[in-house]
Amino acid sequence: MGREAEYFSKDFDWEKLKQEVESNPSLSYHFQPFDSIPPSLPTPSQDSQAWNQFHIRHSTGRFFKERRYLFKEFPELLSCDEYSKVLEVGCGNGSTALPILRGRDNITIYACDCSNKALERANKMIEVGNVGSVAHRFHLFHCDFSTNGFPKWLACDSCQGNFLQKKHDQFPDTEENKDTNLNNSSSLGERKCCTGGVDFVLWIFMLSAVPLHRMPSAIRECFSVLKPGGLLLFRDYGNGLKKRRCR
Repeated sequence: MGREAEYFSKDFDWEKLKQEVESNPSLSYHFQPFDSIPPSLPTPSQDSQAWNQFHIRHSTGRFFKERRYLFKEFPELLSCDEYSKVLEVGCGNGSTALPILRGRDNITIYACDCSNKALERANKMIEVGNVGSVAHRFHLFHCDFSTNGFPKWLACDSCQGNFLQKKHDQFPDTEENKDTNLNNSSSLGERKCCTGGVDFVLWIFMLSAVPLHRMPSAIRECFSVLKPGGLLLFRDYGNGLKKRRCR
């Protein structure tokens, strides 16, 4: 695990990249504020329909490849505690969930997408994926988190408030806080009204599909259901398709 983690933490020099971007006039648009929503942007319903059409065109599944590299990309998924909970946002046809379910038989995955066709494909892929009975640890649901947020059964208002307080308490530099296990289910309190939040949020080639003016609220929404000490793991289009981590 250590070798993968060390390799991917040194994809490139962030300061050098920052200087290159700031000194290149052709990239100056990255620093322009977005004060209003351009009128040409599609509505959320149009987004969902476009993704439905996309998955209809690629209904054979040949367009997607099972992402078997995930445990090397994100060794945290391989070494995490038993019964950890993962939220995959924008699950597509299930090519991310399948190798995780196959590689870890005690992880629960909650997977959402704004496309009903994608959810149908994901359900089918898991059914034929030869991973045994996963009905109790693979849960699909329809959601456009960038506009409507996540359902309260994932993390109720009470849990979200608890997460926010514990994340705030995590930063004071005291020995008491350093020694506290913030991921301990007994300290967080599993709620009967919801799942109690998740230990990981996965964005695999998803964030780039979110309209730029919706990105800030989308990111906040993901952190609102993430347990204290949890990880947001993402990979997207960028500098050499490098993977990024955010805690």
